[in-house]
Amino acid sequence: MDFNHTEDRQMLSDSLGRYLQQRYPIDVRHKIAASAEGWSAEHWAALAELGVIGALFGEEAGGFGGKGFDIAVVFEQLGRSLVVEPFLGTLLAGRVLERAGGQEDLLGEVIAGAKVLAFAHEEADSRYDLAGIAAKASETAGAWTLTGTKAVVPQADTADVLIVSARISGAPGDEAGIGLFAVDKGAAGLLVRAYALIDGGRGGEITLAGTPATLIATDGLPLIEDAVAAGLVALSWEAVGVADVLKQSTLDYLRTRKQFGVPIGKFQALQHRMATVALEIEQQRSAAINAAAALEADRVTRERAVSAAKVTLGKAGTLAAEEAIQMHGGIGMTWELPLSHYAKRLIMLGHQLGDDDHHLARYIALGRAA
Repeated sequence: MDFNHTEDRQMLSDSLGRYLQQRYPIDVRHKIAASAEGWSAEHWAALAELGVIGALFGEEAGGFGGKGFDIAVVFEQLGRSLVVEPFLGTLLAGRVLERAGGQEDLLGEVIAGAKVLAFAHEEADSRYDLAGIAAKASETAGAWTLTGTKAVVPQADTADVLIVSARISGAPGDEAGIGLFAVDKGAAGLLVRAYALIDGGRGGEITLAGTPATLIATDGLPLIEDAVAAGLVALSWEAVGVADVLKQSTLDYLRTRKQFGVPIGKFQALQHRMATVALEIEQQRSAAINAAAALEADRVTRERAVSAAKVTLGKAGTLAAEEAIQMHGGIGMTWELPLSHYAKRLIMLGHQLGDDDHHLARYIALGRAA
């Protein structure tokens, strides 16, 4: 199997990497993360012009990518620079709109960088269960309203449109499937409590109280599952980018930090530990490749591949983060050292869209069902 990117994907990766290296260094990233918005509209517009958002969607939606490896090249570079702009929410919500159809105008504005999407699906009690939705949708005279809450929605307070999941209710006691709805910023009954996230950017708790909404799809669970699968591919590749930076930073430190007059990288015990870290990162990369390749496959193949990648991310990511900090010593925990922020992000990546325990159980269950 040829693991090299196509020429177009490699060009996108190189262009995005150069932009982030030149215009998004760690000090700029810190300023953006600490701002009231938690992201930069200026960089968002520039990256949209570069074609980064368009790479996440297919041609029919106005983009030029949308495949697993298109997502991979974008998120690997985003991970290398700890980008806090709302790419994951845009991918999840945009993929729902793309698969549902009929939303080409809105997607066009998103791809152009004119509008920002957020995906409001998880709830406080859902425990990573995609079907664990308590928010309710009601229809009266052809108009839909939503009632319920959503938890930890990235960039919830600055999104122009929220894509929200809710359980459709008809007659009293009758609950159909999970629907998907678009809610405009500032809609009546929409309350967002925003806060800073521990690894950069911002999130928010959403309360819906009879909030008017536009129906996107009535049978939303397959669309949600497809979008989350794409999100897991994205997180897996973001983790690869983060882990590569951690590994290189640690190797550089081992070559320069001296103990007893020699670089500590000469010590065999540390060499063995770094070899283990490097091996685990390559396992993580292989699982991410498999997940990207399986994104367009049948449901069971796709879901097992993305869950396997998330399990590998959780285990390898924890090891890489812990070893990087331990081999740096106390300095590894300081705010001033970029490594601490990469380690923090890598740990948090292991918990987004389901931790390794959840996905290991899911991988096993899917295998038994098959």
